[in-house]
Amino acid sequence: MSYKTILYDVTAGIALITLNRPDALNSLNSMVLLEVTSAVQTAGVDNDVNVIILTGAGRAFCAGVDLKSLGNSKDTDVIPKLNNAARDLQIAIETVPKVVIAAVNGFCLTGGLEIALTCDLIVVANEARIGDTHTKWGLRCTWGMSQRLPYRVGELKAHEMTYTADMISGVEAEKIGLVNRSVPLDQLETTVRELAGKIAANSRDAVAAHKLLYTQSRQETISQGLKREYSTLPRIKDTAHLLGEFVK
Repeated sequence: MSYKTILYDVTAGIALITLNRPDALNSLNSMVLLEVTSAVQTAGVDNDVNVIILTGAGRAFCAGVDLKSLGNSKDTDVIPKLNNAARDLQIAIETVPKVVIAAVNGFCLTGGLEIALTCDLIVVANEARIGDTHTKWGLRCTWGMSQRLPYRVGELKAHEMTYTADMISGVEAEKIGLVNRSVPLDQLETTVRELAGKIAANSRDAVAAHKLLYTQSRQETISQGLKREYSTLPRIKDTAHLLGEFVK
């Protein structure tokens, strides 16, 4: 299958999915989300694939939603479409019977972080910049940040990241337990592929069985919170002003 916004490659049992909008810092629109979902699902049923790696081209893993397209859009249904597409991708990542590793090479912000948080493992570059910037733009999370971030780093650190909208380095992300490990950027690909190789050397069925257990356990913990986040959308009065400043 050919893609317009991502690259897809299978080598030595590893499916590499690369968000390929480097000029836009791999920001997300409906097409990107749909294509990544398709690639994850394709890898999931490919008997030649043991592990899936998700990464980004250029300076970013993913800078979140394409805010410029949101600011200029006249489609009033654009946000529900994005929400549905993003949640479909997250479901695909969490339910595919293969380990999905996020290789975070640069900026990983907001929606990009929400996607990374659904991956089974996260390896980042020391130089990466990671953050939840919803509050900076007058937005509220709708892709599970309120549940998955505190699950990973604890309630107080999650509050700090969200309320300040500060970005942290890959090194700091490892310290707070947000990611598995942080390495220099020039070692990221090698490190991730070595990790994938160790996983691929084990029983595929046993790995899949354990992934299912871990996913079910996590969902039992956060499912009610996700329902609450997904079903409510408060009115935030200054969103238009903040987004307007961004897209000027």
